[in-house]
Amino acid sequence: MVKQNVQNSEASLVFSKPTQIPDPPEAKIQNSKSKIQNSKSDCRTVRFCDQRSQVDLYQLQNLFQTAAFWARDRKLEDLEIAIANSDPVISVWNDPDLIGFARATSDGIYRATIWDVVIHPDYQGAGLGRKLVQTVLSHPKLYRVERVYLMTTQQQTFYEKIGFEANSTTTMVLHNQPVELKTRRFEPCHWNG
Repeated sequence: MVKQNVQNSEASLVFSKPTQIPDPPEAKIQNSKSKIQNSKSDCRTVRFCDQRSQVDLYQLQNLFQTAAFWARDRKLEDLEIAIANSDPVISVWNDPDLIGFARATSDGIYRATIWDVVIHPDYQGAGLGRKLVQTVLSHPKLYRVERVYLMTTQQQTFYEKIGFEANSTTTMVLHNQPVELKTRRFEPCHWNG
C-alpha cells in the first residue's frame, strides 16, 4: 500500500486502503446514499487509494449512475474488465463511501489516456476533481508520459485549468462493434529462422 500526504489541498489527503463493508450490494448503495447526503462535502476524512483491487464495483456503478451521464448504463462485468486493464486506477473515499474515481491506460512513456473522471455531486467544488486528475498524472505509471489525452463533452474549462489544451487535429474515433468471425480463428504468425 502506498501512503503519501498530498500537499496544497483544502483537506489532508492520503493514499491508503479503504475499509470494506460486509453488507450486501443493495445495502451498500443505500448506506452510501444516506451517508453522502449527511456529510455534504466534508472533505476532512477524504482519502485517495491507488489499489485497483479495493474498488467496490457496486459503489462505482452507483457513482456513475449518480454523477456520470456518459457511464450510467455500464454493467458490473464491463467495469471489472475496464479496471483490470487500467493502471493507474485511483478511487476517492470518504469512508466507507466511494465519492470519486478515475483510471488511465498508457504505454508508460509516449502516450496515455485518462478515463472516467468522476466526483460525487455532493463533493464537487471542493477541489477533489482537480486533485484526482493531478494524482493520476503524478502516478509512477504516468508522470513521464509525453502526451496525456482525455475526452470530455462538457468539462473543457475544468481540464484547461489543470493544463490540458483542446486538440482537434489528432483525435479520431472508431465505433468498434464486436465481430463474429465466420472464417477460422485468429492465429499469430510464426517466423522461421
